[in-house]
Amino acid sequence: MPLYQVTILAIIQGLTEFLPISSTAHLFLTSRLLGWTAESLTFDIILHLGTLAAVLLYFFRDWLQIVGQAFGIEVGHDRELAQNRGLLWLLAIGSVPVGLAGLAFNKLAEGPWRNEFVIGGMLILIGIVMWIAEEKGRQFRDLATIYLPDALVIGLAQALAVVPGCSRSGITISAGLFRNLTRESAARFSFLLSTPAIAAAALKALYDLHKEHHLHELAAAPMLIALAVSALTGCAVIAWFLHYLRRSGLRPFVYYRLLFGIIVLALAFIRRPA
Repeated sequence: MPLYQVTILAIIQGLTEFLPISSTAHLFLTSRLLGWTAESLTFDIILHLGTLAAVLLYFFRDWLQIVGQAFGIEVGHDRELAQNRGLLWLLAIGSVPVGLAGLAFNKLAEGPWRNEFVIGGMLILIGIVMWIAEEKGRQFRDLATIYLPDALVIGLAQALAVVPGCSRSGITISAGLFRNLTRESAARFSFLLSTPAIAAAALKALYDLHKEHHLHELAAAPMLIALAVSALTGCAVIAWFLHYLRRSGLRPFVYYRLLFGIIVLALAFIRRPA
């Protein structure tokens, strides 16, 4: 894969993974429209690792506090986290549904479901869900008030992210808003909850690459560049998005998803064989 192609796709991954607009949709359609060959398993792993690096780098202090206080060790001074000492176990429980969904539907998600009709439909459908969540959520709760029902609801929502075009952040933030979390708290919990799922997906992909005896490909210069670009871009996007959510809502992303979904479906029908 040429370096310019690797760099462009890594930037797209970093920009779209943490915004509620579906990174899968943007990566798939960019390659399709530009006539690029499908990404290799090695490149897919690099994008997973870049995404994982971004969320771990940005939330490093949060994770230290969450893990530490779960075992009675005082680390960090975040007020919301300090008032929810069982958050680690809630994140673990909330991660179970997406793990089961990945095992059950991964082949479908990577195969038959990865087409313009599914992607376009999900872009529109989840856009509508985001709009309803924005309208109906009362937004008065923070991370300190998250309990088992919230973790289960948001975790079940995350399981839908295996469907291309859904957007992990879009569906989980919406679920958080339905549970009356503030936008920022819903996004923060969404990103924390995504960490185990992304790590598990990366480890599974690494194992698959190991079975094919291609682990050495990860050390190639283009792959390392893609890892750095997607990680740094992802960190910047997380910081910007959380700042944005403190003062603004999801409406622009809803409009973007609806327009993008309509364009994708139109292209799918135009290109559909007679």
